[in-house]
Amino acid sequence: MDAFALAQLVLRIILALVFVGMGITHFVPRVRRAMQAMIPAAFAGPERRWAPALVAISGVVEIVAGAALLAPWWGVRFAAGIALIALLIAVFPANVQAAREPERFGAAAVPIAPRAVGQVVLGALVLVSVI
Repeated sequence: MDAFALAQLVLRIILALVFVGMGITHFVPRVRRAMQAMIPAAFAGPERRWAPALVAISGVVEIVAGAALLAPWWGVRFAAGIALIALLIAVFPANVQAAREPERFGAAAVPIAPRAVGQVVLGALVLVSVI
């Protein structure tokens, strides 16, 4: 194993822990309620009825794709990486919604520009870890 492959492995392990950990938080009642509230009305549907499902789906994707970063097969790892990058894009509107209401969402209300940069960097790290 060369130095780059070793760095990718270490990065995949760290990312797997981060994404699986974040995915698990989607099922903690207090956190789940806050995440549901962050979903913009246009996505949450009438009477916010889709918000619980969207939070659950994103949590499952984070857990499954995060764990799949550790798969021994390159194709599985690559697909997991693409799924995680897509997830980062999909949840960005909720992050924007939270940023617009810092008094309501507290620490989750990271300003939009730093959040965008952070998500691009995280997506790039995911991509580097699976190429």
